[in-house]
Amino acid sequence: MSSNIPLQLSIKQLLNEEGVNYIIPMYQRNFAWDEGEITQLIQDIIDYLPEGKNYYIGTLVVYERPDSQPTVYETIDGQQRLTTLSLLASYLKNRKNIDEGDFAWYKNLRIHFESREHSRRTFEAIFEGRFEDESPVKLGMNDINTSILNGYQLIQKILPLKLKEYERTHKFKANNLAWKSFSSFLFEKVQIMRVKVPQDTDLNHYFEIMNSRGEQLEKHEILKSRMLEVLNEIDEEKDREESKNCLHEVWEACTNMEKYVQMGFTQTQRNAIFGERDWSKLQVSGFDGLKKALQAPVDTGSRSSTALTLNEIIEQAQFVVSKKDKDDESPERFNTVINFPNFLLHVLRILKKEDIPLDDKRLLPIFEDHLLKPEDRIERVKGFTFGLLKCKYLFDRYVIKRVYIKENDGWSLKRFKWNEGSGRGSYVNTFSDDDTNRRILMLLSAFHVSTPTLVYKHWLNAALYYAKDKLAPAYLGHLESVAKAFVFDRFLAPNGGKEYFEIIYENKSACHARREDFSDDDLLFQLSFGNIQNNLVFNYLDYLLWLENGKIDSKINAYEFTFRSSVEHYYPQNPMQGHASLPPETLNLFGNLCLISHSKNSRLSNFMPEAKKEYYQNNIMDSVKQHLMMKSARWDTVSITEHDKAMKNVLLKSL
Repeated sequence: MSSNIPLQLSIKQLLNEEGVNYIIPMYQRNFAWDEGEITQLIQDIIDYLPEGKNYYIGTLVVYERPDSQPTVYETIDGQQRLTTLSLLASYLKNRKNIDEGDFAWYKNLRIHFESREHSRRTFEAIFEGRFEDESPVKLGMNDINTSILNGYQLIQKILPLKLKEYERTHKFKANNLAWKSFSSFLFEKVQIMRVKVPQDTDLNHYFEIMNSRGEQLEKHEILKSRMLEVLNEIDEEKDREESKNCLHEVWEACTNMEKYVQMGFTQTQRNAIFGERDWSKLQVSGFDGLKKALQAPVDTGSRSSTALTLNEIIEQAQFVVSKKDKDDESPERFNTVINFPNFLLHVLRILKKEDIPLDDKRLLPIFEDHLLKPEDRIERVKGFTFGLLKCKYLFDRYVIKRVYIKENDGWSLKRFKWNEGSGRGSYVNTFSDDDTNRRILMLLSAFHVSTPTLVYKHWLNAALYYAKDKLAPAYLGHLESVAKAFVFDRFLAPNGGKEYFEIIYENKSACHARREDFSDDDLLFQLSFGNIQNNLVFNYLDYLLWLENGKIDSKINAYEFTFRSSVEHYYPQNPMQGHASLPPETLNLFGNLCLISHSKNSRLSNFMPEAKKEYYQNNIMDSVKQHLMMKSARWDTVSITEHDKAMKNVLLKSL
């Protein structure tokens, strides 16, 4: 029996360990990672690639089944990561631009599924490369695991785009060098820790413990402690204690991104900070004003966590639960577009106006360099504290949330204010003009669904950077300018796009592209299947089409952006038997493409346009562009060419 000591393995060792197999047991849920998680994994690996150092990707908790020959590890925790890594390895093995010899070691699948025949057959077909050129229908596979196939198709889409961006940034001359570098780094330098539970472990009890245990101390809690240590250097005792209390109160009010910041303070504090009998305006300016406002009486009870050392926090592994908002409406109705650690980096970038990475993997070292080490660190921490409060207030007011009310959900753009009738807080549209509020909501949701990961939300940075200093009435025009700049100055730029920092901070989000900058050949290439760099190209077009057609088409007027990440050929790449195939130059035109969900793409990919149109008569449309395509009586070369020209004109007209 092998040792229970945790073992660090490279991904190659993990997937090529002789005589070892990993079973996904029946009690585990199905594979559930979608675009956000898969994009994040790939982006994390690419971010560490230039450094050439080992990158630790997490743990894989397993249980060794007794007397199994070969060794069988029951996967207890980490199966989503293990499945994705296996899909990624299979995709790289099946690629034509990497030498087959590089994958001579990857001869056998190490991941297996207990009593799940559909999952087994799907993964087997992926491993053998049978989905590279054929659809499930053509392979005679009616019963497949759509979640696993969806994960593989997402990798097929995401990795080439990310590596193309990496090639451009690092100026690779041979287009397969980035692929080789990524493959080599993934298998040799990416490390995972395999942890075996003891043989006598009660697995049911283990799961109960895993589901009820307290969370580990997070990076942002360590950062708060380090900032309090800086403020502890203040000489004058009264200023020192009031400053530490100010940081603590602001931090605790801002930590829960799903709760409006006003709800993190007592009603007395709200009156002082956000206006008495108002609560919707930030009345204080600067750290000293904020510190003074927070001298209002606060709830008493448990010992304040400002007095705790970092070691005490770790030992206790629990934090004081505030009583401040117990008399307010429950905040659980809202779901945020970003988490707190990544939000902290947005605040720092806005305050410093420097190209700070928007990725919380480096949260602590970034703050060490910019806030905690410099000689004027006390003033920097104070300035950041006020900046954090202001940015959270602006985020709540000017950035969408997902709202859940009575089992219904939708996008929300609302501000928090005093309600004279009830004497409590309530939520109203941020902009009193309903049309303006809806247009901004549509644009922000188009941005968000185009970048579903928590990191690198440059649209959010552009929105907050503007809102911090500018008047709100021009906000809509600013967001439309951001969308144009991202689409035309970056994604469709014929000679290499501008960097996000340059667009937002140096160009003030103004779009520099002109209509005459784009030749027909440029657009033909940039908008062809496989060359479209970001889904915002589709979603910005849908926004323009919504503006243009919403008043004359009720279905378009009711349209809402959702997470659709699959580029579909409306006339299929692999038509069903008896239907002609189109030449690639027509098939891959922008006019034949639209965004739909991956699940629908898997189901409908080989259907002819007439069948797709019939399906959508009883289902919600996936995109405005798709809806307009379906209005054509026939869908052939002429229709595709005409629609292609019309859609490019809509895009260019926005310039």
